[in-house]
Amino acid sequence: MINNTIQQLETLKLFGMAEELSRQINNPNMQDLPFEHRVRSMVDHETTLRESKRLQLLLKKARLPINASIDDIDYRSPRGLDKSSMLTLSTLDWVRLRHNLVITGPTGTGKTWIACALANYACRLGLSSYFVRVPVLMESLLSARASGLFSTRLEQLKKFDLLILDDWGIETFSKRAQNDLLELVDSRLSAKSMIITSQFPMSHWHDALDNKTVADAIMDRIAHSSYSMQLSGESLRKIKGVVTKKTGKAALSEKQTR
Repeated sequence: MINNTIQQLETLKLFGMAEELSRQINNPNMQDLPFEHRVRSMVDHETTLRESKRLQLLLKKARLPINASIDDIDYRSPRGLDKSSMLTLSTLDWVRLRHNLVITGPTGTGKTWIACALANYACRLGLSSYFVRVPVLMESLLSARASGLFSTRLEQLKKFDLLILDDWGIETFSKRAQNDLLELVDSRLSAKSMIITSQFPMSHWHDALDNKTVADAIMDRIAHSSYSMQLSGESLRKIKGVVTKKTGKAALSEKQTR
């Protein structure tokens, strides 16, 4: 009879409740607990299991290249990272309000790491994220346009609560890419949020786009809907790499570059 109940729970995809019921049956001490406590334990286990599976699915879809956490952000390195501003951004209220965040600074100052940390936290709060390097994104949009799937691809990207565009401006935008970029930015304006990382300050972005009409449109949409974080200083990889050599510690890991 109990086995039938467990099978029915699994048929209903209540795997957490089935697992907890099986555990209770095999634990004699559970028999002394009130019925409502045992049911509550089953429901709690089902909830925990579903939340865990949802988080793993969100993280898988996010494709974050770095397993970063906002709890591990390094505020000691001199790179212009303001802790109070970072803590405010960590609430992700700007994502809920569909604003954007632009993180600029020299290579190695932790732009991508911070973006991944915020995206990781967004997933833990049940918000969907997606990480992509801008050159790769431009290639995929060009391919989608050639196959007649450009609108479909835009709709796919629009579904993510937080889109991380990494390495903006690291490669020259073709004329086609500039128009595609405008459509992407326009599709997310006031609808979803973005994090954009770039080695170049926003003041240089306009000059990197030769179609000035498109450049005006893109910059107007980004500038008036974004918070900005400008990092500075030497590469953390270089600084901590020197420390590693002096102390004889193991090689610098990706997680340490934050």
